[in-house]
Amino acid sequence: MKKAALIAAMALACAAPAAAQTSDWRTPDPQNVLVIDTNQGRIIAELAPDMAPATVERIRTLAQKHFYDGLTFFRVIGDFMDQTGDPQNNGTGGSTLPDLQPEFSFRRGPGGFLKTGTMAPDEEAHSTTDIGFLGVMPVRSSPEMQMMVTADGKAPAWGLFCPGVLGMARAQAPDSANSQFFFMRDTKHDLDLNYTPFGRVIAGEDVVLKIKTGEPVPPPQDKMVRVRLLSDIPEKERPKVQVMDANGPAFKALVDTQKAAKGGAFDICDVEIPAQIK
Repeated sequence: MKKAALIAAMALACAAPAAAQTSDWRTPDPQNVLVIDTNQGRIIAELAPDMAPATVERIRTLAQKHFYDGLTFFRVIGDFMDQTGDPQNNGTGGSTLPDLQPEFSFRRGPGGFLKTGTMAPDEEAHSTTDIGFLGVMPVRSSPEMQMMVTADGKAPAWGLFCPGVLGMARAQAPDSANSQFFFMRDTKHDLDLNYTPFGRVIAGEDVVLKIKTGEPVPPPQDKMVRVRLLSDIPEKERPKVQVMDANGPAFKALVDTQKAAKGGAFDICDVEIPAQIK
């Protein structure tokens, strides 16, 4: 975890008046929060239905059926990701539900996007694109001005595979994702536009990094003991979750601090989304 700039910005936020602090935080929809209890600790992730609605619905459905309870992390690469979600615990299985269509990109409407910079044309985009945050998700997007000339008033965008991002595993075919997914341990932009990102860890990335590595992981494999939506946890047991609002002044100050510290080496993946879990 890259802490120096984050700690400095958080210290400034904590020194602000109480009213200002409150406005800098938001309470996510409990139906969009996934609570994963592993034998190494708890991971809490916020789902992104605006980016990958069918995928998020699949994860919700399987979590509510307790499909994921007890499944292991069978393929874990130290500088890459932790893969899980297979009832066979070896990468060959899935649920009885149909495979999913890819949601590698989505259409973004105006507003709700914190721009952190621009990116010159490359092989993925033939025109200049914006980089920024949509909620907890790092995103690359066509500029908002393009929305003025599109029929639906939106522009193409796609999530970036930064540390903490959750992505759907698949076979060679783009439409072969089913139940298996992975937690990113590091940045891998070659996954962008090739896999479906559907959420991001907001607490417990240290747990993600504790998961035992291997291809395949030798026994005993770490496992997801229990996977639930926050909305399905009894009220008296439910953790209170707040996330720093990407459209609030404290988060913008955090990003500006990171950019100043990193200079030309700044990458959006350097920025973590602060959360408060009680």
